[in-house]
Amino acid sequence: MELLEFARGPALQSAMVIFVAGVLWRIIGILALPFISIPSRARKGVLPEGEVKGWFEGIWRRMWPHKSFIRQALFSTINGHVYHIGLFVVVFLFAPHIAFIKDLTGLSWASLPSNLVNAVGVVTAASLIAALIHRLTNPVQRLISTFNDYFSWFVTLAPVLTGLLAVSHLGARYETLLAIHLLSIALLLIWFPFGKLMHAFLFVVSRGATGARMKHRGAQI
Repeated sequence: MELLEFARGPALQSAMVIFVAGVLWRIIGILALPFISIPSRARKGVLPEGEVKGWFEGIWRRMWPHKSFIRQALFSTINGHVYHIGLFVVVFLFAPHIAFIKDLTGLSWASLPSNLVNAVGVVTAASLIAALIHRLTNPVQRLISTFNDYFSWFVTLAPVLTGLLAVSHLGARYETLLAIHLLSIALLLIWFPFGKLMHAFLFVVSRGATGARMKHRGAQI
């Protein structure tokens, strides 16, 4: 019980403070960078509103690889969608998680049946493990992978696995499993702003800016 009280108290509270402060620090740091305009003239026929359209096209079209790379990137793309959607379902549509968010923010919404969320959690965990195997067996991905990639994978998978163990009451007392689950969430929150998981916020900026610049040059997005 002491471990559970620590996990749901000081550990989780400190982690949330670090998470919010870290995310704001990263975003404000990007917004504070000097704006660099594109020195070249826009391609003939490209209006300013066209670059805005290019921003949104850049975000949307990067959800799927270009046809030239579809064969090489098909597994990574589909598997990536699977575990991203799975994580969304597990985090935001599981009744206990919604109750936690309601206590924290006052916001609430309908949940999915627990059995369905648990099944999604199993699929999500399997998808994350498949992603690691693919990274280790693909020569290019293995070459460019760093500690950031592997640790970000670990802190993402850990809450999913510990959550499944907790709801299944496997391996230890429920209170112990819940404490470990909460500690894994705290670790995820602490690491989030400083590792590659921050792409959950920054992908809109990076993909949008790329799309706008490509549209400015008249290139196909």
